Amino acid sequence: MTRLSGTAVRLTILIGDNDTWHHKPLCTEIVHRAHAAGLAGASVFHGVEGFGASSLVHTARLLSLNDNLPVAIIIVDQGERIRAFLPQLDELVSEGLVTLDEVEVIRYVGRGNHR
Repeated sequence: MTRLSGTAVRLTILIGDNDTWHHKPLCTEIVHRAHAAGLAGASVFHGVEGFGASSLVHTARLLSLNDNLPVAIIIVDQGERIRAFLPQLDELVSEGLVTLDEVEVIRYVGRGNHR
């Protein structure tokens, strides 16, 4: 079980909902690789509206024909573990934004040891 407290790093990956890796959602591949790398945790958040480097606004509004909504994948762990994971993102993310922020972990508690 991963223990996490104090200073950590938050990795944020912003991609589109239509982004894929070998015919499956890119966000799924990133989460599965983060899990396989033993990182403390990852969450995927689907946005309702946004734009990126293309300046094309993507929205979930009813009249919009654009369905490539923004997706944020958030991963938090110790800095060296996050940085060791970055080369995998170089392979996976061809379009998007990847950021790192230092964060302070106040509480990280699981429901039990699932392994």
